[in-house]
Amino acid sequence: MAQAPRGAQGIEPVLVVIPTYNERENLRPIVERLNKALPDVHALIVDDGSPDGTGDLADELAKADERVHVMHRTEKAGLGAAYIAGFRWGLARDYVTIVEMDADGSHAPEDLPRLLDALGDTDLAIGSRYVPGGSVVNWPKRREILSRGANIYSRIALGVRVNDITAGFRAYRRQVLEKLALDEVASHGYCFQIDLTLRTVEAGFELVEVPITFTEREIGESKMSGSIIQEAFLRVGTWGLKRRWKQVRRLLKLG
Repeated sequence: MAQAPRGAQGIEPVLVVIPTYNERENLRPIVERLNKALPDVHALIVDDGSPDGTGDLADELAKADERVHVMHRTEKAGLGAAYIAGFRWGLARDYVTIVEMDADGSHAPEDLPRLLDALGDTDLAIGSRYVPGGSVVNWPKRREILSRGANIYSRIALGVRVNDITAGFRAYRRQVLEKLALDEVASHGYCFQIDLTLRTVEAGFELVEVPITFTEREIGESKMSGSIIQEAFLRVGTWGLKRRWKQVRRLLKLG
């Protein structure tokens, strides 16, 4: 389904959605790096009412730079809800490509041109830590083991051949997000990435994994929690059973 974009340097409108919650110290550096890497790209900062003043800083950045936009939400409703809100904002405008990127510096804006280039041949480009050329830096071993285990579990349970299905650095062509039933997405934490990937595959779109270097945040605390892990484990298991049941029914009909 992919149609070649006109290039990775912002010739077609690109929006980078950056969810924030208590990321005041990280926000300015990541926006500056993004502007340097891709001067024509726009950023939408989706702040969930950060008590540390992240939203105020976002407003300052937007006032000084027309490429920066801000969406204020009144409560911390989860990563998935923030991204859905950002997607809808971008789809209501003329952005051809919509990107997910963390505010904490773990996703290097300098890698984004390669993700955008990859959209010439596909519909979703995932910045992957677990393909040849990808890597993680300064991550605690337990976090890496947890991440790799989650990806193996998801790949087996869902039968989807994606090495880094939990990755949060990715670029969607707008046609993908327009077709997906975003109203039905109930995943809140990092399970959201698995959910969107599965929906993309089941809708018949193509994807590619692009190697990136993932660097552990230097400032602030990770938003990972036990409830997020539990949500992912239970939802992925349920989705996997549903997919297997559909396959069985299909085989029975063919028989």
